[in-house]
Amino acid sequence: MINYKFNEDKILNEVKAYVGNTYDQHYANGKYQATDMIIDSGYGEGFCIGNIMKYAMRFGKKNGKDNKDLMKIIHYAIIALYVNNKNRTESEEKK
Repeated sequence: MINYKFNEDKILNEVKAYVGNTYDQHYANGKYQATDMIIDSGYGEGFCIGNIMKYAMRFGKKNGKDNKDLMKIIHYAIIALYVNNKNRTESEEKK
């Protein structure tokens, strides 16, 4: 058992719950989300990095130090990891 110094285990559970709740929101009810189309168009990495920057700059300003902005940063970072892994796999398959 790992003794997490910064409550990473609890925070990761909160992140998982946050991400899960995004799938219940109105923009996730269709077959495709806008993010799917952006990734499929080849702009996924830039889209994710741009949103990470947006929410990082907004943190502490628009809604104060709202954890939701930090959750959005983490969520877009996870999507960026997905895009990067997907692109790397596709690149390796072409070799």
